[in-house]
Parts: sequence; C-alpha cells; structure tokens
Amino acid sequence: MKRLILLAVLGASLAGCAGDPVKLQQNHTYVLEWIGERPLIDNSHLTVTLDDAGRAYGSGGCNHWFAPYTLEGDKLTFGGVGSTRKACAPALMEQEHRFFEALQTVQRWDISPIEQVRFWPAEGKPLRLWPEEG
Repeated sequence: MKRLILLAVLGASLAGCAGDPVKLQQNHTYVLEWIGERPLIDNSHLTVTLDDAGRAYGSGGCNHWFAPYTLEGDKLTFGGVGSTRKACAPALMEQEHRFFEALQTVQRWDISPIEQVRFWPAEGKPLRLWPEEG
C-alpha cells in the first residue's frame, strides 16, 4: 500500500514538472517548416499570425498574405487567401502557391508530440509550424 501511495505522489509531482501544454495562440506568429510532405526551400520564411479579430496574415515567402479564419476548439478553417502580387523566383512562387492552397484546405489543428503546431487538411499531411522566437 505504501508503495502505491509513493507512486501516486511521485506521479503527481512529475506531472507538475511538465510545462503547460502548447496552445494555438492568437496574436502570435508561427513559422512554417513543412507544407504537407515537403519541407520548405532553404532560407524561405513563411509565417502565420492569427489575430483576435478573425484575420490571419503573414509572409508567403515572397508576398504578404491575408485571409479570414475561424477557430473553434480544435477546428480551424481559412477563407480565401489574398496577397500582394510581387514576383519572385519560380521555385519560391510555386512553394507560395502550394502554401496558399494548403491553407484553404485546413480543417483542424493540434500539437504534435514534439510540441509542433500542425494544421490538418481533410486529407494528407499537415502544415507544420513552430512558434516564432524573439
């Protein structure tokens, strides 16, 4: 019995050591690492910020983008994406196009076991993001 109580106390104290779970935060910028099955082009910088008024925006790697979004629990959807119209290298433009299309298919979000934010489409692999530091 003493052993069981000791294990319960130890388990409770270890649970208290774990940090707060990572949450999807509004008014915080996330940096994209993967679009579905493909990592980003080296040194490209794609970002997502969700403001508290239902607008998402960021960098598509070439252009600035914006879209309405809805966040209800683990459900996350984006409306039509608009952007500036600057031209960049073809590979960056293709990546940006894939990013904008992927955003519009997102249906939910979660946190991975390595505390990475994931935006999940109806089918396929997620967009994977990290909170921006600094």
